[in-house]
Amino acid sequence: MARPREFNTEDAIEKAMHVFWSYGYEDASLPDLLTGMNLTRGSLYKAFGDKKSLYLKVLHHYEVVQVDAAVDMLTRRDNAEASDRITALFESITQGAADGDGRGCLLCTAAAGVEMSDPDIAETVNISLGKLRDGFEAALDQSSAHIALAQNTKHEMANTLLTQYIGLRVLARSNMPLGIIKGAGQQAQMILSGRID
Repeated sequence: MARPREFNTEDAIEKAMHVFWSYGYEDASLPDLLTGMNLTRGSLYKAFGDKKSLYLKVLHHYEVVQVDAAVDMLTRRDNAEASDRITALFESITQGAADGDGRGCLLCTAAAGVEMSDPDIAETVNISLGKLRDGFEAALDQSSAHIALAQNTKHEMANTLLTQYIGLRVLARSNMPLGIIKGAGQQAQMILSGRID
């Protein structure tokens, strides 16, 4: 009779997410993961298979807890103007950097890393980033300042906002001076105002 697992799988994935988020996929060693997840080597391999399989589960988890939350922030129909919700998302990144969170975004770090040479990882990352891009476009569809724009214009604006988002997150992870990070964050307002093509 198989012994029952002595750990919570979702909790272990959450802990693994923080290890990969801090170190990146390539630099997260097996000892880092075992320590961070508080698992033995045998338990990790039995529950999750190899490092790549664990990382894919982590990316899916990150999508649920981080990307979906950002999309909800962008698209929820409340009293806030939709363009203000976009601005608030960018401001939350610069505030996180000001508060000392230098991890950036797990997806953005992956998107800029060698792991994107793996087609399974690349597909997972691109699906999540596409969901965020769609969140920007949905917010623009709700924005009183942008609702009348042609859909292809809003589509391209959403692409530009996603590019700015990824770049800002990478800057935050690279420990650039806070002034540079804040300046990059303010570019979102210029994009929304149409002052950047």
